Amino acid sequence: MTRTPRSRRTGRTERFGTGAAAVAAGVALALALTGCGGGAEPAASAGTSAGGTSGPQGAANGSGGGAQSGDSGTVLATIKGPDGIVLTLTSARRESGGFVTVSGAVRNTGDQPFTQAANWRGDEEALVKNGGSLAGATLVDLAAKKRYYVLRDTDGRCLCTTGLDIIQPGADIPVFAQFPAPPASTTQVDFEVPTLPAATIAISG
Repeated sequence: MTRTPRSRRTGRTERFGTGAAAVAAGVALALALTGCGGGAEPAASAGTSAGGTSGPQGAANGSGGGAQSGDSGTVLATIKGPDGIVLTLTSARRESGGFVTVSGAVRNTGDQPFTQAANWRGDEEALVKNGGSLAGATLVDLAAKKRYYVLRDTDGRCLCTTGLDIIQPGADIPVFAQFPAPPASTTQVDFEVPTLPAATIAISG
């Protein structure tokens, strides 16, 4: 199911450093906020419950991944989490309007329901309403020292897959997350989700 936001998209990027500054960047009708931060390294987050969102609008092995082709259908990275959960990324594509859509699938290869996806939304209070979701995912441009957060509408709903509160054994669920687009010169980023290992992926388009 694809959710169309009721209002504008908003996104955020953050530069690693100390201090905070804001810079506006348009994403369609969206407002992208940019914050500045210090020299620390970036941090490294079924049947599903009803009402989830699994489709976008508009080469890893083991615990992390190396960048490969960005075409849909190829495996960019395979991220193995706890209790048999596996997140496979198959596409990271620039879209018209100034954003990037990362797509893939999450599969529970274990024999018990996976109930830890609520941790993937991160600890930001505004994202709590997204429940089990990819709301806490980020793209990290290590060369530019910038972190890009999942876009959201003005009600705090992420432009990402939701409804992942319970992932049943054997479930294989399409997932996506949309981010403000890095500069065209950036072709490789780290994809990070709270509590999961990071993976390096290539951006296409």
